[in-house]
Amino acid sequence: MCRSFLRSLAPFAIATRWKYNCWLVALIATWVASALPSFSQDAPTTASPPAPRLVEEVWGLPLILPSVAYVVHPAGKGPFPLVIMNHGVSMDPKQRSFFPLVEFRDAAFWFARRGYFVIAPAGPGYGGVGLDMPEHGIHGVFFQKIGKCSNPNFRDAGLAVAAIDLATIKYLSDRKDVMTDNVIVVGQSAGGWGSIALASENPPMIRAVIVFAAGRGGRVDGKPNNNCNPDRLVKATAEFGKTARLPMLWIYTENDTYFGPDLSQRMHKAFVGAGGDAEYHLLGPFGDEGHSLIDAPEGVPLWSSLVSRFLDRIK
Repeated sequence: MCRSFLRSLAPFAIATRWKYNCWLVALIATWVASALPSFSQDAPTTASPPAPRLVEEVWGLPLILPSVAYVVHPAGKGPFPLVIMNHGVSMDPKQRSFFPLVEFRDAAFWFARRGYFVIAPAGPGYGGVGLDMPEHGIHGVFFQKIGKCSNPNFRDAGLAVAAIDLATIKYLSDRKDVMTDNVIVVGQSAGGWGSIALASENPPMIRAVIVFAAGRGGRVDGKPNNNCNPDRLVKATAEFGKTARLPMLWIYTENDTYFGPDLSQRMHKAFVGAGGDAEYHLLGPFGDEGHSLIDAPEGVPLWSSLVSRFLDRIK
């Protein structure tokens, strides 16, 4: 009965190895079907030909804190090099309950068309079934809080994302279609901050890290250019830079109201000054809010050449 239920959700490709009861699998599948826009196993019609056939899936991740993940990869047996994509955060528990499974689908397709196996884990605390009881759903408790702005813990919030990435890589390590010793990590906003934190640990399977609008504590109380504690954020960035030795690409925009040019440049200067290896690019204004560059399909042409050159350089 469980298998027939899952088959009835086609064209969704639900791939899970959870050893839970059928009702839980069905519950996750129902949530996915209701939360996602129309999915297809083929690349969007807007893709520039020739484009490889891509497969989109939604997986259950049986980590210590169970979660789900958006997956897109080329059709075929591979093995494919791995890209892990880390999303941003919302500090509102209600918003986390309705958080989209993937914020940067077009960006994920860009990497998949270049032969990467892309997985974007939904961090614990996002989504769930008890929307009237935030943080009581399937995804567990949100643990990326930074505390009070007077004494924010930016470091541990970043390392929490890094821990999920490492657990995800370990989970994938027995798959024959994924090269878990050849990994690129990509992150946006708080996910980018977590990617910087991961770089500070220099995991041997990570080849490079790419971040878009990385940081924490932006837009306190919803006010633009109002960071929680910018001096502490710069200090934490320098602490990560002391040990980070992986090649990195940092991309920001002039009209990012979370981490504006002055702050992002201070962060980069602190990071490389402490010993980190990061190539920094400040792009011009993007739409009404530069922070959403990686989320928008029209943003792809603006950053793709930078990323292509960076990936070619680290081969």
